[in-house]
Amino acid sequence: MINLKLLETNYDEFVSKLRGKKIKEEVLSELLATFNELKTKRQNLESLQAVQNAKSKELGIKARGGEDVSALKEELNLNKAAMSEAEKVVRELDEKLDAIASGVPNITDDDVPFGKDEDDNVELKKVLEPRKFDFEPKEHYELGEKLGWLDFERGAKLAGSRFTVLKGDGAKLSRALVNYMIDFNMARGFELVNVPFLVNSRTLYGTGQLPKFEEDLYKIRDEDLYLIPTSEVPVTNLYNDEIIEASNLPIKMTCYSACFRQEAGSAGKDTRGMIRQHQFEKVELVSITAPVQSEKVFEEMVACASDLLTSLGLPHRHLLLCSGDLGFSAAKTIDLEVWLPGQNKYREISSVSNTGDFQARRAKIRFKDGKKNTLVHTLNGSSLAVGRTLIAIMENYQKSDGTIEIPEVLKRYM
Repeated sequence: MINLKLLETNYDEFVSKLRGKKIKEEVLSELLATFNELKTKRQNLESLQAVQNAKSKELGIKARGGEDVSALKEELNLNKAAMSEAEKVVRELDEKLDAIASGVPNITDDDVPFGKDEDDNVELKKVLEPRKFDFEPKEHYELGEKLGWLDFERGAKLAGSRFTVLKGDGAKLSRALVNYMIDFNMARGFELVNVPFLVNSRTLYGTGQLPKFEEDLYKIRDEDLYLIPTSEVPVTNLYNDEIIEASNLPIKMTCYSACFRQEAGSAGKDTRGMIRQHQFEKVELVSITAPVQSEKVFEEMVACASDLLTSLGLPHRHLLLCSGDLGFSAAKTIDLEVWLPGQNKYREISSVSNTGDFQARRAKIRFKDGKKNTLVHTLNGSSLAVGRTLIAIMENYQKSDGTIEIPEVLKRYM
């Protein structure tokens, strides 16, 4: 959640950064109006409380002195009733402000470029040169069907569109990738954790999926449980409503999970193949840091995912996302896009984000900073999306006869 104190201390900068996230003006206006009204009503309540305290002391003194306190009692009763009404107003405004603020995205870091959409993202660098083929490279779905690795027809029979069955060496390669990614991430200092694939609404609120993005989630009927859209959700919330010792920071974790998304708004996009699925696998990086550590850890996470791609011999590029293409919770994001020769373009394979204290404020994750408790920073990123890495290997390592060469680092995992 955004830091509402910025509404008072730096309103113009706060608003300009939110506009970069394409927030509606009426939401900003309602947010500020509710904030100011709450401030006024809270001051009124505090004044009534001060009067109640002063009059109560006066009553005690006069009663002990044998004076008539009937009029004073009446004043106290009237003031108490006014206090009760004021408390109700403050409570309702507090809830209203919280409801508005929970739908307001994170503000951007200072080095994030202002832009409208993905066309305004900034390419930072390219890593590895794409291979030059002496034949026309095929897309992964052509290769996968011919080899018997990918069965789209039976996936659709089992569950509908955007589901795929992996078979034989395709399934083995997918599992090999998971194990290799975990080992690679652990060697970079990320502790392996296994978490539930179902979480409650409080957990999804903590990382920002609820209430705004419920339509993209799969909910269990009649229960407060949802299938996770990414393991970022349960892994970050391992420390929900906890105070961490400063000496234990940073906490760096990696986690394999299946992920489930309705892909609302994706109708007509990537309808062939397994680029965009309702169920997919991912190995995630999540870090919880002190504020002074987060930028360094962010760079470590980007390097980890990029070096993992390099170790697999996969050409890719780094993109700094502009304000208009940033996710709801992100203050800064670097996307890694892998080269797919079958499509003759780069496609996203990892997205590493620093959310600052945005998620920590929602999830109440703090650390002991001397004598006070301070919000941590949380970071997340894919290292890597398993299905898209499988696709990238199939397209980049294909041979003219339609078979796939296995990258050297994966052979022992096969």
